[in-house]
Amino acid sequence: MKSPIKIVIPMAGLGTRLRPHTWSKPKQLISVAGKAVLDHVLDTFSTLPDANNIELINIVGYLGDQIEAHIKQSHPHLKARYVLQEDPRGQSHAIYLAREFLSGPMLMVFADTLIETNLSFLANEQADAVTWVKPVPDPRRFGVAVVDGDGCVTRLIEKPKEMDNNLVVVGFYYFKRAEDLLAAIEKQMELGLKLKGEYFLADAVNIMLERGLKMRAEKVDVWLDAGTSEALLDTNRYLLDNGRSNTDQASKKESVVTIPPVFIHPTAEVVNSVIGPHVSIGARCKVESSILREAILEDDAQVTDVILERSLIGRHAQISRRAGVINAGDQTIVTL
Repeated sequence: MKSPIKIVIPMAGLGTRLRPHTWSKPKQLISVAGKAVLDHVLDTFSTLPDANNIELINIVGYLGDQIEAHIKQSHPHLKARYVLQEDPRGQSHAIYLAREFLSGPMLMVFADTLIETNLSFLANEQADAVTWVKPVPDPRRFGVAVVDGDGCVTRLIEKPKEMDNNLVVVGFYYFKRAEDLLAAIEKQMELGLKLKGEYFLADAVNIMLERGLKMRAEKVDVWLDAGTSEALLDTNRYLLDNGRSNTDQASKKESVVTIPPVFIHPTAEVVNSVIGPHVSIGARCKVESSILREAILEDDAQVTDVILERSLIGRHAQISRRAGVINAGDQTIVTL
């Protein structure tokens, strides 16, 4: 049987930009458009040439047991391994911790960004590696790929000072030989190539390029961020606008006005309310006498007599008699 393609997903970060939600769960398990961010990431791999023959290598840290439980429950068919990164020292360090499981072709994917891409082309890929990129107006807070006239990558640059090159690296990579990447990471660590105490993958890739790696850039049109509350709400809007809503089913609820697009989980109880546009309501939520727009309610949240907009409500949170913007973590209770 052909060896599975290895998919490395670093998820050991603390998710500080998503406090208070990440005090009680990894950021990859925050809901958007009806399911966890991680679920949307895993959906991307359905277009792989051999989508049934993959092996997930999940690099986990704080609250990593929740990641493992979620994958076992929601994706029981996937072969998955878990590697603990207790002291996060960057992307290259995370990959290196999983070295015993890595050989042959691999993907490395950041789990707080979502892209739309068709991976079927990898069946006939001629390059040694591929990095997915997207042109953006201001690339200075990202990493960029420098490409030649043939579309081949000559160098990666972290947080460039100039704006003449706007091909931002979106955190999605393919390597034909994981062994070559691991060898470059070893050299990176030997040389101490790091930024603010972290080993960035870009430095390892640059070592590979200097050694003759043929890497090309694959452009994407859609690159969604799930790293902050505001970004999550924008991503929720996009996903609901593009096929992830269940408005037809949700609009059948009595005493509820739905303004599409929305996602309302079948187990949610919604009465005497106006929902939408761009609202996602999770499993077992209870919504009564409320108006919600541009909002995400995670599983088991309860809202009563509220008007909420641009709000993210965590699991089991309870919000009553409140108008405005709320960013409430899991099990929060707000009554005014």
